[in-house]
Amino acid sequence: MMTQSKNKQTFFLIFVAFTFSFVVRLIWVYQFSDYEQFRFNDAFMINTNDGYYYAEGARDILSGVSQDNDLSPVDSALSLTTAFLAKILPLSLEMLIFYMPAFFASLVVIPLILIGRSIDKLDVGFIAALLGSVAWSYYNRTMVGYYDTDMLNIVLPVFLLWSLIWALKTKEEKYILFSALDIIIYRWWYPQSYSLEFAFFGLIAVYVIYQYIKKEDIHYELSLLFFILFAMMGLDTLSRVAIVVILYIALKQGYLKKYLYYILALSILAFFITGGFDPIWAQLKGYVFHKELSTTQDELKLYFFTVMQTVREAGKIPFETFANRISGHTLTFLFALVGYAWLAYKHKVMLLGLPMLGLGLLAYVGGLRFTIYAVPILALGLAYLIVELTSLYTNTVFKKYLFISVFTILALIPNINHIVEYRVPTVFMKSEVEVLEKLKAIAQREDYVVGWWDYGYPIRYYADVKTLSDGGKHSGSVNFPTSFALTHPQELSAKMLRLDVEYTEAKFAMDANNSDRNRSNIANMTLHYGFSDTNDFLSSLALERKFVKSRDVYLFLPHRMIDIYPTVELFSNLDLMSGIKGTGSFFYKTKRFQEEGERINLDKGITLDKSSGLIEIGDKKVKVKEFLISSYDAQGKLQVQKNLLHHDGRLYVVYMSNYSQFLVVDAKVYHSSYFQLFILENYDAKYYEPALLNPLIKVYKLKI
Repeated sequence: MMTQSKNKQTFFLIFVAFTFSFVVRLIWVYQFSDYEQFRFNDAFMINTNDGYYYAEGARDILSGVSQDNDLSPVDSALSLTTAFLAKILPLSLEMLIFYMPAFFASLVVIPLILIGRSIDKLDVGFIAALLGSVAWSYYNRTMVGYYDTDMLNIVLPVFLLWSLIWALKTKEEKYILFSALDIIIYRWWYPQSYSLEFAFFGLIAVYVIYQYIKKEDIHYELSLLFFILFAMMGLDTLSRVAIVVILYIALKQGYLKKYLYYILALSILAFFITGGFDPIWAQLKGYVFHKELSTTQDELKLYFFTVMQTVREAGKIPFETFANRISGHTLTFLFALVGYAWLAYKHKVMLLGLPMLGLGLLAYVGGLRFTIYAVPILALGLAYLIVELTSLYTNTVFKKYLFISVFTILALIPNINHIVEYRVPTVFMKSEVEVLEKLKAIAQREDYVVGWWDYGYPIRYYADVKTLSDGGKHSGSVNFPTSFALTHPQELSAKMLRLDVEYTEAKFAMDANNSDRNRSNIANMTLHYGFSDTNDFLSSLALERKFVKSRDVYLFLPHRMIDIYPTVELFSNLDLMSGIKGTGSFFYKTKRFQEEGERINLDKGITLDKSSGLIEIGDKKVKVKEFLISSYDAQGKLQVQKNLLHHDGRLYVVYMSNYSQFLVVDAKVYHSSYFQLFILENYDAKYYEPALLNPLIKVYKLKI
C-alpha cells in the first residue's frame, strides 16, 4: 500500500510538472497569436534554421521522394520520429514540428522526479523538475518552434543518470540493461553524444578502482562498465542492440560471472577498434581548441577561415550570462552549486551528475551551447538546498511547504521573466517563404539555389532544391566560393558559382578513393586549370572561359544578409596560399539617423554633410563619391536616384527609404554582386537575369 501511494504521488507530480513546463512554453504562442508573418500553411513556422534540415527529411519520408546526393536526412532519428508521428496523428507536418519541442522537452521532468525519489526526496525531484524544465538555456533550445534534436538531448542523459543511480544503489541487473539501451537510443537520436557517455563511463571506472582498492565486490560494476562500452561502440544501432541483449541474457543466466575481466578487456578493445574515441577527440578540437584558420593537406596547402569563429554558441560568454542561462540568476546559480555539493556529500551516488555538470560548466570557456547540460543537475542542487534549509528552520508541515513554495517561486521568477521577454522570431517571415514557394514552381529539384549557409536548410525545405552550403556543410573551404561570389563583381561571381556547382556535382560521381573528391573545390579548380597558385587561378577568372552547364543555378539574396555582410566577406578576404587576411571593407548600416539641416547624423560619430559631400567619421573627413536614394514605386518597381558628389570620392552613401536605413560603404562593397543585385537591382544581363524580385528577397538566375 505504501508503494502504491508513493507511485500515485509520483505520477501526480510528474503530471503537474509536465503540464507546467508545456503550458509555460505556450506563452510565445499567446504573444504572437495574431502575427500573420510568423504563420505559413495555417501553422506557426519554426524559429531555428537547423530544424528545416530534419523537417526536410520528414517531408521526404512522407512523400517517398528522395534522390541521391540531395543530402536529405531521411535516416535521421528526428526525421523518422516526426514522419511516424505525422502518419498517426491528425496534425499537419508544420504544426507537428512547431509543437514537438515543447512536448518532448517537457519529458525531462520524469527522470528528475524519479531521481528525487531514488534518494527518498520526492519533493526535491518535483522542485528540480519545475526549475530545470524552464531554465533559460533549456527553454531557449526547447521552446515551441525550436525543432531540433535538443528536445531530447537533455532528457535522454538525465534518464541515463537515473538508471545509473538505480544501478549502483540496487545492483539489479535490469538497470544495467536500461543504461545500455538508453546509451544506444541517445546515440541514435544524437550521434554527438559520445563525450558525455564516455564521461559517465570514466566516472564509474574511477569508482570501480576505488572499490578494488577497498577490496569490495566489483562484479556488478564490472558488468555495468562493459555493457556501457559495448553500447558505445562505433557499430550500427541494431548491431549494438543485439550485442547488449545477448549479453544481458547471458548475464541473467550466470554465464558471464567467470569471464568478467576478459569481457571488459574485449569491450575496451572493441570500443577503440570501432573508432569509439575518435568522435570525442573531434568534438574537443572543434569546440575547445578552435583555430581561426584551417588548412587542407593536399597538393595545395590552402588556408581557410573557420566558421567556428563566427558561431555565437561556440564563443566565450560573460559569467553573468553563463550563470543566468543555467539557473536564471547569478545568486540562484551560486546557491545551486552549494546545494549540489551538499546533495553529493549526503548522497554519494549523486556524484554521477558530475559529467553533465562538468560539460555545462565547460560553457564558460567553450561556448554557451553547453550550459544546457548543467541545468538539470543544478536544478537538483537548488531544490535540495531549498528543501533541506527549510526543514532545518521550520517546525510544522505547513510552514515547511509554505517556505518551500516561496523559495521555489522566487527561483522561478527570473526564468519566467526571461521566457516572457524572449520573443524569438521565426527563421523567415511569411512574405519571404512565399518567394521560396514561387521559386519551387520555377526551379527543378536538381537545380541549385545558392545563398549564405545560414539559409541553406530553409531554402531546401521550402524550394525543394539543392544548395552548396547549409548548417551542417559550412567549412571554410565550402564557404569560400559562396563568399567570393557574393562579395565580388558580377562577372567573377557568376563564373565562381558555375564552377562551384559543377565541381560539387562532379564529386558525387567520383570514387571515394579519388584524390579529387577529397580536395576542396577551390583546390581542384586551381589544379585542373593548370595553376599551382590559387591567387593566379582567381585572377584568371577575368579571362573569357567556356563553362559546362549541367543544371540551372539561382542566387538567393535576402535583405537580412545586410546585417552579416562583413562576416560573409571574412571567408574570402584572405590569401589562401599564405592565410594572410586582406584589409576589411568599410561597411556601415544604421537605422538611427537624424536630419540636422544640411547634415545627417548617422549615429556612432558618423555624420554626412550634404552641402560639401563629405562624411565625418570621428575626427576624419572623407569624400563621398555618390549619394543614392532607393525607393519602390506604386507598381512595386525599385527606383534609384544617384547623385554624384565627388569624382574622386572613396565612399558611397545609400538611403534605402522603404527600409528607413542608411548604408555607408566603400567601392569594393558597392561593386559587389550582393550590393549591385540586391540593393540596386543593377544586374549584368550577360551573367544574371532576375527570377523573383521582392523587397525582402531577390533571386537571380545564372545565365552562364
